[in-house]
Amino acid sequence: MSRKPLLLLTFLVLFAGCHQNTSTASKPPSAAKTFTIRGRVLSTDATHVTLDGEKVPGFMEAMTMEYKLADPSVVSELHPGDRITAKILADKEGDNFGNVRLKDIVVIAQARPDYKPPVSYHVPTAGDVVPDFKLLNQSARTIHLDQFKGKVVLMTFIYTRCQLADFCPRMSHNFSDIDKALAADPALYRQTHLISVSFDPTYDTPKVLRSYGGAYTGNYTNEKFLHWDFAAPTEKELPAMTQFFNVGVTPGDNKSLTHSLSTVLIGKDGKIVDWYPTNEWKPEDVLVAIKKSAA
Repeated sequence: MSRKPLLLLTFLVLFAGCHQNTSTASKPPSAAKTFTIRGRVLSTDATHVTLDGEKVPGFMEAMTMEYKLADPSVVSELHPGDRITAKILADKEGDNFGNVRLKDIVVIAQARPDYKPPVSYHVPTAGDVVPDFKLLNQSARTIHLDQFKGKVVLMTFIYTRCQLADFCPRMSHNFSDIDKALAADPALYRQTHLISVSFDPTYDTPKVLRSYGGAYTGNYTNEKFLHWDFAAPTEKELPAMTQFFNVGVTPGDNKSLTHSLSTVLIGKDGKIVDWYPTNEWKPEDVLVAIKKSAA
């Protein structure tokens, strides 16, 4: 019997609650909204999967919940113990969500390795050697990661059109705070570098990245970008880079991109020191790790 392969992507997306409220239940649902969830499969039946879901910032604490499968044919690929991510479709009913179902289910770790997924995402781990990815920066110059060996590099992934305050804007504000803190210590400043990588190279041209970056450094058109690069890989190299740093990206509504977060601290030897896969890290904690790596 042929099996329908599951695409392998990783997402962590902020979204609102899905519990129905009796005061809004009579209101007609609007168009379905799309969110993302991550968790571990506990059980399945012909049309549902019970998922031990992780905490979703701004929505709910970690909890176990049964979800209807939008495409029940994928159930044969799911096994208890599998770790998955999936898109959630939910109808907006007043201030809440109902008719919750899962689609585009992604197995990111198998309990029963009975098939090889078409795409494999790497989970950044301390000690991993970072490939020498090449990017085009805000000054239309090609940079590559190996050129920063000898410095401690803090790198995150963003796109300039992101409207979710707790995602790309939060990463860029955090980097701005870190950049200012490092500038206050000239010796440490010389030993470090920041890179914001866009996964939207078609829109995020050098001109767009220059304007975006200047706004976050606070120097606008006077910014020289000596310590913080804003850059994007080519369309060809983008998949390899996002897969290595575990960044899942898919088209969303109104030309937006649904994506996960990934911030990584790279040591002077070009190896990963720490990886921050959520938006919960604090600049002051990362600064401590930077100082330790630079020492």
